[in-house]
Amino acid sequence: MKKIEAIVRPHKLDEIKTKLEELSIFGMTITDVRGCGRQKGKTELYRGAEYQISLIPKIKIEVVVSDDLVEKVMQAMQSAANTGEIGDGKIFVISVDETMRIRTGERGDRAL
Repeated sequence: MKKIEAIVRPHKLDEIKTKLEELSIFGMTITDVRGCGRQKGKTELYRGAEYQISLIPKIKIEVVVSDDLVEKVMQAMQSAANTGEIGDGKIFVISVDETMRIRTGERGDRAL
C-alpha cells in the first residue's frame, strides 16, 4: 500500500476529486495548508499598500491505495491539477506498512 499526498491549488480540488472518483477512490483526507516553493509567494495590494505573501494557500489531498493503483492515481491527480504554471504543486508517494479499519478490525488492502 502507498499513501499519496498531493499539494495543489485550492481551485483544483473538485477536478481532482472527480478524477479520483472515476478510479473508484472515494476515501481521502483534505487539509487547508500554506506553503512556498519556486513560486516564492506573491505581492498583494491592500488599501493602496503593497505587501508580500510568502506562504501561498494550498490544499493537501491524502489517499491510501493499493500498489497497483499508484500510477493511475498519480496520473489522474497530475492531469487534473496541471495548469502549466509555477505553483501547480507536488505529489509524494509514501510506503504504508499496515492499515486497520477500526470498526471491523480488517487489515491491509481490505481495510481500504
